[in-house]
Amino acid sequence: MDKRHDIIIIEDHPVMRTGLVSFFSKTGRWNILGIAASVSNAKKILAKTKTDVLLIDIKLEDGWGLDLIPWLKENIKQGEPLPVLAVYTAFDDYAHVSAALSLGIKTYITKSSSENELEAALLKALKGETYIDEGAKMHLQNVTALSSLLTKREGQLLQLIKQGLSNKEAADKLGISPRTVANILSCVYAKTGIKSRKELERL
Repeated sequence: MDKRHDIIIIEDHPVMRTGLVSFFSKTGRWNILGIAASVSNAKKILAKTKTDVLLIDIKLEDGWGLDLIPWLKENIKQGEPLPVLAVYTAFDDYAHVSAALSLGIKTYITKSSSENELEAALLKALKGETYIDEGAKMHLQNVTALSSLLTKREGQLLQLIKQGLSNKEAADKLGISPRTVANILSCVYAKTGIKSRKELERL
């Protein structure tokens, strides 16, 4: 029998979480070492558990799943390798995919993919291969840089938002009204696929 691989599943949706646990358990190829629905609980598990694969959803109960990556890199024991970092999410837009890749994610699968495709991607990742599913890859190929999605003014506003400025502070910097900032910001949200200001700040 082939060696079993260890996996930790970070997923906030109860039905999806149950389905993933059931699938990986039934294959006989995986040991599920931990399950969490939030960033805080995931950190507790990762602080005491070493795994081969860390499967992360982007949107969790208390925040952004991708925040686990820099935390893990800072807290992993010296000389210990990182697990395979894999994202399994509903988001296939350029902003989320590029943010994940910039953090070192090598495996990005959307939830439109089957569980069998997810497992195949993880097994490839364990061999050192990169896997980005077709929907996410299409968005990356169609956009070479986030800046190409935005007008000059939208790009300027995004940089100010990433610095943590409020709408009024950004309006003062750009010499426009707060209402205009709100209108421009709505266009930025629409073009990037981002839904919250906190996520926008992390781009």
